[in-house]
Amino acid sequence: MLLKGKPVADKIKEEIIKAVEERKNAGGAPPKLAVLRVGERADDVAYETRILKNCAELGIEAEVTAVDFDISMIDFMVVLNSLNEDTKTHGILIFRPLPRQLDMEAISRAIKPEKDIDCMSPVNAEKIFTGDQSGIPPCTPEAVIELLKYYQYELNGKNVAVVNRSMVLGKPLSMLLLAENATVTICHSKTKDLPRVTSAAEIVVTGVGKGKFFGKNYFTEHSIVIDVGINTEDGILCGDVDFKGVSESVAAITPVPGGVGTVTSMILLAHVIRAMKLQQGETQWKRNL
Repeated sequence: MLLKGKPVADKIKEEIIKAVEERKNAGGAPPKLAVLRVGERADDVAYETRILKNCAELGIEAEVTAVDFDISMIDFMVVLNSLNEDTKTHGILIFRPLPRQLDMEAISRAIKPEKDIDCMSPVNAEKIFTGDQSGIPPCTPEAVIELLKYYQYELNGKNVAVVNRSMVLGKPLSMLLLAENATVTICHSKTKDLPRVTSAAEIVVTGVGKGKFFGKNYFTEHSIVIDVGINTEDGILCGDVDFKGVSESVAAITPVPGGVGTVTSMILLAHVIRAMKLQQGETQWKRNL
């Protein structure tokens, strides 16, 4: 079975539009996203264009603040604090990586947690690890959960291998899976006999950042494979899994592109709604996929 991301993203899109309409009907201003971009990196500009297009389709107001690549830390913090204090701004997205003169740790601590739609704040990270559902989790781990739920894969009691231990994917995803009563094994580059570990799991999430790294020997015919890797091989996007060699020998697999990444993009904008709800005093916004 091919686990495409578009149907999942479309479902989330419908829920966002509904939330925006409810806000509008109640006489409130539309939810607003502030994008803070440093410099003119081509990847950032392209990503920004996609975000603005999606926001326009969903009814979310979006405003870009672009600052010079050589901006000082003091000046950057002035801009960030103005967005923090702007009551019309519900979500803040800071493009990364940032140039060396900007202190990433200080910035992550400065952004207001209730406006932090990409989980930069350690406050939001702490909430994930303590099971506090009033936080805003990282987009990609949440996208993995939503995709599995959409395709009606029961997580309760399932053995899941997560091949990534970063704070961006592996660790928060493991906490979200544990909250669903899954049994999680976190794997990494030092894991001994990795094919044995992944083959023993019912669900495998890959995030090593190595194109076509995982072959058939890492899975069984019953494996559900969630490929989070985004790589380029000979100018063509591919995942961590050798899709051509693996797809016909497992129970289900996500494509790259068109899988988890598609869901992640919509989760980011769903977090604008979540942030707005938090600022209105609603501690949770549960989607019903």
